[in-house]
Amino acid sequence: MASEIPCLSISIAPLQRVGHYVLHVTKAPFPGGFVVRESAWSEPLTRRWQAWQEMFSTRCVPRVPQVSQVQPQHLPPSFLADEVGVTTEQPIGYAGRLMQDLAISLWQWIFEGEIQVSFNHSQGIAVGQRRPLRLRLELRDPDMIALPWEIMQDGPGKQAISLRRQVLFSRTTSDVHSLPTLRTDHALKVLLVLGHDADPYSDPSQANHSAKLLKLQQEAETLANVLRQATSSEGLTNHICQVDTLIQPTPAELIHFLETKAYNVLFYAGHGEPAPDGGMLFLQPEMTLNGTELAQVLTRCQVKLAVFNACWGAQPDHYQDGMHPAMVPESKASRAIPRSSLAEVLLHHGVPAVLGMRDSITDEEALSFIQVFARSLAERLPIDEAVAVARQHLLTLYKFNQQAWTLPVLYMHPEYDGELLKPLEGSPTQMPGLTTRIGHAPLASLRSLTTAKVWQIRDGMMRVGRDKSENDLVLRDDQAGASRKHAVIFCRQVNRNDHSETLYYLEDFSRYGTWIFSKDGWHKVHRDEICLHSGYQIKFGSRENEALEFVIHPPREG
Repeated sequence: MASEIPCLSISIAPLQRVGHYVLHVTKAPFPGGFVVRESAWSEPLTRRWQAWQEMFSTRCVPRVPQVSQVQPQHLPPSFLADEVGVTTEQPIGYAGRLMQDLAISLWQWIFEGEIQVSFNHSQGIAVGQRRPLRLRLELRDPDMIALPWEIMQDGPGKQAISLRRQVLFSRTTSDVHSLPTLRTDHALKVLLVLGHDADPYSDPSQANHSAKLLKLQQEAETLANVLRQATSSEGLTNHICQVDTLIQPTPAELIHFLETKAYNVLFYAGHGEPAPDGGMLFLQPEMTLNGTELAQVLTRCQVKLAVFNACWGAQPDHYQDGMHPAMVPESKASRAIPRSSLAEVLLHHGVPAVLGMRDSITDEEALSFIQVFARSLAERLPIDEAVAVARQHLLTLYKFNQQAWTLPVLYMHPEYDGELLKPLEGSPTQMPGLTTRIGHAPLASLRSLTTAKVWQIRDGMMRVGRDKSENDLVLRDDQAGASRKHAVIFCRQVNRNDHSETLYYLEDFSRYGTWIFSKDGWHKVHRDEICLHSGYQIKFGSRENEALEFVIHPPREG
């Protein structure tokens, strides 16, 4: 499906000459943006990457791309300015220097020369359209997947690429099946699966198993509550997040649940390992499911987003893992296997979006991320923007010089526009179940109780929000809690027994809600609709904002 958001896609592929790559813009929003450049991976880049791993990686150090002969070494605190030319007014810690130095080095390696020009031009087009730029990176050398490309930044003190909402960053792969026409969803429907959470070869005794099962049940309830609470608020009467839970299911049970309910999100937490067929998920201590097997049911059931809180969900397997040394060619020893990561395999089979972790993440960090991510999805943000918002939250909590905000890795299918839930367009004719009488509606208006200014509701509909180009009633930027697309007031024909009548309704789309004053006093409407009667008072956003009176005028005589 075509996205309305301008997109720039960059692929990195290895050349036959060791350490050399071709960087190719494979998609651009303008004809001249398809540029190609060759670049060599340098030893200084390798040293920065290895120093970063020694500081931040909780596991064994993955192989550095194409330069295995370079030995890891500790770099002095002053190394930041050696080759990048970075200077800062105030000293920063060693971890912060490592983070910033690798981030700038990765940016400079990719965005050099014509590729930087193509990026700048694409961003200008997106700004002109008042949209973000979607930036996708394809890594055709599996040894490059382990690098934290999400931290790239174009200078000291600049925002990392994956934290920006003006540039929506994700990884992708061109080795995919085409996406089918996806189902339209209006609410989050999550299948939460908790698998085996420890070493698959740990103590299998009954007592130990019972204790772990109880712990999993507690964790499942905590996660389910986080998801529900993140997507609900005061005044919400219709559920916008359904969460079903499976604890250590068999593959058959998992498939049955996916096939019998229209889930749009699969969330898996548990033990996982790299494997050639898309990783290995341990549903039970001795019962596994690989990525290829899982992909079949996810695509068949049109699950749009798969989230994995499992180690190495975004990492490939390696040739020597699980293979007899005699079966591995010497040239491939310790090399990553192409297209073997769970995320890539799921995309290959047609799953639209996959979120995995680059390394181990703590329960506290994962819950913080999930809570903001789920809330952003419920607010109908595109998936890549929702990840950016949740990543910003992790950085705020755990700081720039910690790796928590760098751990989530988002893969998106090249044909996918990121829409998980159908956006609320504001026009009632586009909402399910509405019958409107545009052009035959009773005359109505909103009147300010402060200034007496009147806004007429024309043809039975009024859009309300801060966006000047899309709303009939434009809310001031200084009105607390006002959203860009805040609400819509519209009329609907309602059939009641043997007669019908035309009534006005308000539907709220906003982040903070709308306050309504009726005979029962003030109450909040959030992501819901309410029937309006003449004389009701309305406050958009905060309860402290200006009050507007809704008035239905009597029909004119003659």
